Amino acid sequence: MAIDPSNFYKYNVIDTCAIWNILSSKLLYTTANNAGCVFSCTYFVYYECLHKPRKNPKPAEIELQNRFRQEYENGKFKYYHLTIEDLQDVEILQARKKKDKGELASIAFAKKTRQAFLTDDRGAKKLAAQTINSKMIQTTPHLLAWLIFINYLSDSDLQPIISEHKKSERPLEEHFLNAYQIVLDYRLKAFNHQITE
Repeated sequence: MAIDPSNFYKYNVIDTCAIWNILSSKLLYTTANNAGCVFSCTYFVYYECLHKPRKNPKPAEIELQNRFRQEYENGKFKYYHLTIEDLQDVEILQARKKKDKGELASIAFAKKTRQAFLTDDRGAKKLAAQTINSKMIQTTPHLLAWLIFINYLSDSDLQPIISEHKKSERPLEEHFLNAYQIVLDYRLKAFNHQITE
């Protein structure tokens, strides 16, 4: 699923892995907020982030949990409960694929509320594409590309974001670099289009 850095839906239902990836860089997260992005999650995801038992959590995980807790307390993240009907959708989705309830609940809630679904899980993206318009499925690298494309982030912000992300032990460096390359390609096409006019 190729990303279009010129377009990003600002209202997102977000799953656990995407929460960690966005919060891994304070610069990325703050800039997304400044650009008007709104992130909500289901109670399943909230539970996975803060209350699901973990064996030997790493310091980076604990730091991300603390950031999420702080942002939740500041009202930047909101969680929503699902209805019985929504949960039936989750059961149907779960029967198709072995996915966490957090991802399935996020897909069902995004569909119900007609918001974008933000995930960095390849399997969740494929499953979501069965029930949601693929243009409404977004990723953290897509968010980064859009913020650079609309000049909320500069080219020089890329490496600090990657450094923060790696310090939080998150896995998207290569995807961030690929997304940045797509931004450069879009800029080149726009520049060439201006020259030919």
